[in-house]
Amino acid sequence: MNVSSGRQTVIYFIFFSVGLIYLIRLFYIQVIDDTYKTSADNNVQRLVIEYPSRGLIYDRKGKLLVYNEPVYDLMIIPKQAKHMADSLELCSLIGITTEEYTEKYLKARAYSPVKPSLFEKQLSVETYATLQEKLYKFPGFFVQPRTLRKYPTPIAAHLFGYIGEVDSAITRKNPYYRDGDYIGKSGIEQSYEAMLRGERGSRRVMVDVFNREKGSYMNGKYDTASVAGKNLTLSLDRDLQEYGERLFANKVGAVVAIEPSTGEILACVSNPSYDPNLLVGRARTKNYALLLKDPVKPLFNRALMAYYPPGSTFKLINDLIGEQEGVLNAQTSYYCDGGYHMGSQTVKCDARHGSLALESAIAHSCNTYHCYVFRSIVDQKRFSSTQEGYEVWRNHVLTFGIGKRLFSDLPQELKGNVPTVAYYDKYFGKGRWKSSTVVSLSIGQGELGITPLQMANTMCIIANKGYFYIPHILKKINESQYPEKRFAEKNHTDIDPKYYDIVIEGMESVVESGTAAGSKIKGITICGKTGTAQNPHGRDHSLFVGFAPRENPKIAIGIMVENGGWGSDWGAPIASLMIEKYLSDSISRPQIEKRMLEGVIQPKIYMEKKEAEQKKDSTKTKTKAVIVSAAARTLKKD
Repeated sequence: MNVSSGRQTVIYFIFFSVGLIYLIRLFYIQVIDDTYKTSADNNVQRLVIEYPSRGLIYDRKGKLLVYNEPVYDLMIIPKQAKHMADSLELCSLIGITTEEYTEKYLKARAYSPVKPSLFEKQLSVETYATLQEKLYKFPGFFVQPRTLRKYPTPIAAHLFGYIGEVDSAITRKNPYYRDGDYIGKSGIEQSYEAMLRGERGSRRVMVDVFNREKGSYMNGKYDTASVAGKNLTLSLDRDLQEYGERLFANKVGAVVAIEPSTGEILACVSNPSYDPNLLVGRARTKNYALLLKDPVKPLFNRALMAYYPPGSTFKLINDLIGEQEGVLNAQTSYYCDGGYHMGSQTVKCDARHGSLALESAIAHSCNTYHCYVFRSIVDQKRFSSTQEGYEVWRNHVLTFGIGKRLFSDLPQELKGNVPTVAYYDKYFGKGRWKSSTVVSLSIGQGELGITPLQMANTMCIIANKGYFYIPHILKKINESQYPEKRFAEKNHTDIDPKYYDIVIEGMESVVESGTAAGSKIKGITICGKTGTAQNPHGRDHSLFVGFAPRENPKIAIGIMVENGGWGSDWGAPIASLMIEKYLSDSISRPQIEKRMLEGVIQPKIYMEKKEAEQKKDSTKTKTKAVIVSAAARTLKKD
């Protein structure tokens, strides 16, 4: 092989390699890499996502609770926009600074220089109208129609929940969602997201050099229509919900009302609350941060998430367990001398009731009587230990839906607390505690924790004499009855139905002549029970549970007013007003209504917030005064 042929081979190889590289590059550009095609396509056509209208929400009477309001997202294709001569006018139109413009542009370009991405979200109808006239000046920009939620009556914020943008965690889990999509973050919006959201569509449109739409691409051959979300009818009664929220003004707590015969939630009030319109649109992020920092915790749903000691309202369950265990009947009597005594321990009673039978003990809420009932259950001779007796008692309690989740269709529902044997063994030592150690449970104190939803549900159980339907808020989807079977199934306690009658008699006596006599309603028989729960952080909590009317009950209710004192002071009056409002759509006791509406119960946290606001206002006033004073001195000097 001579030198000449070797050089020739090298030259051939170089030319061949260069040609191969060009061929590979050409193949990559034309077949694999779609950057140039996308850029060319974006110059003449645009993919517009058709976002569906989210389903509307109505109350049980067909009154509109949630609807949609149009807004517009401003989209950008960075490669077309980078040579835009005047960004200042665009900034002025949409209300941003030039620094924000640059930041948004760079973020969009980092995502893709040739694909559309969000530049500014949720422009109002007014802003859009002004922008649309001048959009031709801003190449690379176009508008994407969207909708936002609107609440004509600003109630039930915790129930409705709110909408927010999806994050990367959601898009990874669910392929339906894309960056920029909205999703229900809490409440009904979260529970029924799949029904409410609908199905997105898309369309390809032709655009001219001035960024104006000139018609559909290939007569809409590749377009898909969006499908609107399904409308929901709730079991909520708008008027009752609004009335309950008015009654809770300047108070802290919660009230839940349920229809016993169906488990449908009629009202679910948690206060402090907020206007649901605050968490809509461009101000949502800012408002959410403010609500999150608010010391009174308006985002916290007390109706489903707060554990409260049930106080004397729990005595009803204790009595039913005593009857089932055969240690209590209508004639069983105990003597009350002002308290229950066991060795050196005393559980005080509010009065010296003397000898009482079951109905009177319920009517007058005798602590002594119910402590004896608890002891008679746990200390039965058939049990080998206190721990065995307590376990039997606790298992009965669990069948009332206390200490476990009810699995309603409202998210973030908590289970409450009924302490276990293991808990007491750890706390007191195994075998070192007796019925007298935990006897406060009999009057709803100690470690018991019950949510207001569970309080109302126990009233459904007693009203139905032994069973309940899982509480739920959805009544219809479009015009069809809600089909989920679990909400139509009866959930039974392990208490025989025959034992409920005497307890119901006692509950009627509570309102007719007992601790809640001041909340009696003419023409409506209420069966109820007051409660006063001890509170180590301040004044006791005021509770009431009940249902009405006695025959064929239409409403069951559970209410907690924090720092309200006696159950008869606030819990019973508010509950009776809501019962009367629902059953007769009128109020026959305007004086009581006025006192409840205008009453102010502000816990320590409220007072601290008020003091902080006053201090802040005072500081602003002083600063303003100093500035004015300085200005006055300057003028005088001049």
